[in-house]
Amino acid sequence: MNVTKIVYDHNDETFGIATFDPNGVAEVDIYNEARAVEGNVYLGKIVKKIDLANHKVGFMVNIGDGREAFLNSYEPALKEAVMNEGQSVVVQVVQEKRAEKGAKVVRNVQIAGTYMVYCPFKYDVEFSHKIEDVEKAEKYCQLIREKCVGQEGWILRTISVEAQEHQLLAEMEKLREIYENIRKKARTETAPALLYAKENPLFEYVRKNQDTLQEVVVDTPKMAQAVRDVFAGQVTEQKDGFEVYGVDDAIVDALDPQVKLKHGGTVYIEETKAFVAIDVDSSGMHNTGNIDALNAEAAREIARQIRLRNLAGKIIIDFAGSSEYRFMRAVLDILEEELADDSAHSRVLGLSRAGNVEILRQRRRPSLRDLYTVECPSCRGTGRVEP
Repeated sequence: MNVTKIVYDHNDETFGIATFDPNGVAEVDIYNEARAVEGNVYLGKIVKKIDLANHKVGFMVNIGDGREAFLNSYEPALKEAVMNEGQSVVVQVVQEKRAEKGAKVVRNVQIAGTYMVYCPFKYDVEFSHKIEDVEKAEKYCQLIREKCVGQEGWILRTISVEAQEHQLLAEMEKLREIYENIRKKARTETAPALLYAKENPLFEYVRKNQDTLQEVVVDTPKMAQAVRDVFAGQVTEQKDGFEVYGVDDAIVDALDPQVKLKHGGTVYIEETKAFVAIDVDSSGMHNTGNIDALNAEAAREIARQIRLRNLAGKIIIDFAGSSEYRFMRAVLDILEEELADDSAHSRVLGLSRAGNVEILRQRRRPSLRDLYTVECPSCRGTGRVEP
């Protein structure tokens, strides 16, 4: 994705980050500082033990987020947790709470830095599959292995190959220190308690889009200086950036279940508890050539809406016209191309036997609908009311 501008807007306990590409607003992320954000580490208290399928066990954990978080007793590379109600446990948020569900947490804490991710429970060093300079990545992996202390693991991020060796080694010490502080606080705090809050996500956005990023808009001189320390491009100070740059209007549009296509036709988007349903309505078009063009335009717009609305989980799309593979191949190619660099890891699974296109997208944060709306008490989420 060709991100050219980032707008940061802070208001009381809430702040938002919007990215722009040449077509306008591309992504919007809203954060509430009072909520358990993905990446934060907590000392939680087990409040309930629950039985899961296949003789597995889970726990409901109070992390002070207003709703109990879910912890699975089994995690790869860790011994299965044997705990009881009332016990304290150090956990990290991997999925934030949304409308009807609490957060999902894990014991396998990982601390992300600029160049590396520290994995205290992993005995291995590996690098991101997105790194193209494999030779340099392997060289850096060997360097990190030589500097490992005891049982610890590291993952080299994509940007790591642009760093100098001394920067990697300095970050190793920094991340180890963060984790050690987490351990110390866990011994003295009373659950539920926040042990570690990850850095402002704005800086992660700046780092991952630095190749195309031209401007960052922030709302205070202090934040502007912090951004200038890590970004050499234009930094603009602007109060109410979401209103000034049209992000508020884009959010309102993204809450509408209907998206009108420029050349005719409509895309309908409905988020259900089980999956996201998307329908492409041809609005009376019947010509095969017109349908193909409509579906191609719809595929590009759907990929944009998936990012903008932060749709996640199972996404099922019913395109217009015939659902035969020979007609849908071009549509699948467009979706794969448009979602190839999606930071939330989207996978276009292909056509189902019913002729629908299926996409699986990693869920880490709530959708815009979950953040800005609540379930209607009259219709209980059906969108229909009794006469």
